[in-house]
Amino acid sequence: MLTKDFYFDLPTELIAQHPSGVRGQDKLMVLEKTSGKVFHYMMNQLPELVPQDTLMIFNDSKVRHSRVYGIKESTGGECEFLFIQPLADNSWKALTKNAKKQRSGCKYQFPDGTTATIINNPSDEGTEFRTLQFDRIIDESWFEKNGHIPLPPYIRREDTFEDKTRYQNVYAKETGSSACPTAGLHFTEEMLNTLENNGIERAWVTLHVGLGTFLPVRTEQIQNHKMHYESYSISNETANLVTKAKKEGRPILAVGTTSVRTLESAWNKTDGYLTTGTGSTNIFIYPGYNFNVVDKLFTNFHTPESTLLMLVSAFAGKENIMNAYNLAIKNRYRFFSYGDAMLIL
Repeated sequence: MLTKDFYFDLPTELIAQHPSGVRGQDKLMVLEKTSGKVFHYMMNQLPELVPQDTLMIFNDSKVRHSRVYGIKESTGGECEFLFIQPLADNSWKALTKNAKKQRSGCKYQFPDGTTATIINNPSDEGTEFRTLQFDRIIDESWFEKNGHIPLPPYIRREDTFEDKTRYQNVYAKETGSSACPTAGLHFTEEMLNTLENNGIERAWVTLHVGLGTFLPVRTEQIQNHKMHYESYSISNETANLVTKAKKEGRPILAVGTTSVRTLESAWNKTDGYLTTGTGSTNIFIYPGYNFNVVDKLFTNFHTPESTLLMLVSAFAGKENIMNAYNLAIKNRYRFFSYGDAMLIL
């Protein structure tokens, strides 16, 4: 299967550059995966569309202020880093702008005076990754003080004060993501309360969004794409709820592709239960995959040729998804992180 098979032409003006005026006031497309039929709603109608015996699974990962600008001591020029993962000895893995110019031994000063030096980068050519070793321990308060909200590159503006809350889910709890699990951006506290009052059960997983979620597919054949590992954790309570729901034949509705990947990665196929604790996954879900846990999916509209589009195509059928996306364009839905929503039943 070719990567180009998942391309679609999207008018630039449909790429949402800002969140909706009020959180949760978004369009909601419903796609029936068995029939391919499409229906148009608003987000506030979601509770009436979710069957009462459903178990909804949310990813409670919180976005780190992981985009940080440092001054290169040798030139005085500014360099942008997107910090991905903590390593040993006060060092961090980061994506680097103008990577070819950022070589081993280069030293940078950050806004609060902290310094870091590039060490052990894989190559001075052809890779965007660098390892930076800091002169002290870097914690979440450091990112809050020095960093910016890591808006994706298709949002062509600088982050603002509004993004600190709007590019964060209202239920976000566990800090560690380098991008937001954006399906959850549509949910308000009022919406969560309404779902609960309607008897909809919910549970939480944590998957910290990193390179596995947002790096593009650069191979011609999709099966040759290698996903990066991302860490996840599942509590005993969530594992018990999911296992019980599956045994009872109740539907599992995953909120977001990261919730899907967590559940499918942690499912014990042999004995039929969800495993608990921490782990890491590089699962790549594309058409032909057989889902073991997830029955329904709430998600956003995804970028062309992305692993996210391939996942939803595996879930609902590629033809159904491409038809739905064409209808979304025709009906002026807003796309990507700050865009509108889709419910696949």
